Amino acid sequence: MKTGTDVDSTKSISVDIEFNKLVNAVKQMKKPEQELFIEDLLASTNPDYLASIKEAREDYQAGRVKTHKEIFGKTK
Repeated sequence: MKTGTDVDSTKSISVDIEFNKLVNAVKQMKKPEQELFIEDLLASTNPDYLASIKEAREDYQAGRVKTHKEIFGKTK
């Protein structure tokens, strides 16, 4: 699965598209495609977002994670 971390941030392009056309195109995407698009957009415009993904993956691989139950306790 492609994620935002697959974006090559050294390349840039200029896209001349009206905001409403972009919004409508995103609305027509299936939910998984929308999520990937938003992640790619965030990753390509926000270095802090990329750093947080990298940190989270490192934490996960090192076992520095907690379950939902550990954080929030038993749910009803």
